[in-house]
Amino acid sequence: MAKHVFLTGPPGIGKTTLIQKATEALKSSGIPIDGFYTEEVRDSGRRIGFDVVTLSGRRGILSRVGSVSSTERHEYRVGQYVVDLVSFEHLVLPVLRKVDLGSDAGKKVCVIDEIGKMELFSQSFIQAVRQTLTGSGTMILGTIPIPKGKPLGLVEEIRSRKDIKVFTITIESWAADPLPPMMMGENKRTLLDTELKLSLQDW
Repeated sequence: MAKHVFLTGPPGIGKTTLIQKATEALKSSGIPIDGFYTEEVRDSGRRIGFDVVTLSGRRGILSRVGSVSSTERHEYRVGQYVVDLVSFEHLVLPVLRKVDLGSDAGKKVCVIDEIGKMELFSQSFIQAVRQTLTGSGTMILGTIPIPKGKPLGLVEEIRSRKDIKVFTITIESWAADPLPPMMMGENKRTLLDTELKLSLQDW
């Protein structure tokens, strides 16, 4: 039985929306939960970057559109976006370490949205995620990108682990089941909702 649950799918398909819905449902059930999600930042309708937002409401810069002519040393880029590694690590690493330190005191859920190219510039983040994956008291509810271009080491590790269930979100799956898979409506359960509950029960 899977211990951790991850969502994957193309950009903009709704992975973060599902994560947020799941977070609300888990909180309402009284399950201890912490972590972060990634949010677009727009200016006059144009996307200018991404922020990371913790479940406690703290916000920090993940990336912003950078100058094409910029030649600054140690600059981390994904396409047009320059990653603010210091801001990302300052916000996210304490959250993951807090989850790990508290994992022995009781069972909890850690949201990691997402583990992608920008986040993986941080070796400290990679180490923290691996530690959380192997922790006995923490279940990760996370997102990973679909395979594209050069494989991402940690993402491939996640796909190959036997204790992780990966759900692929597609336009077709939304059309077939328009209600958020994490939510339970009137007598409505989906495979993803069931997997979350079974994972929690198996702790």
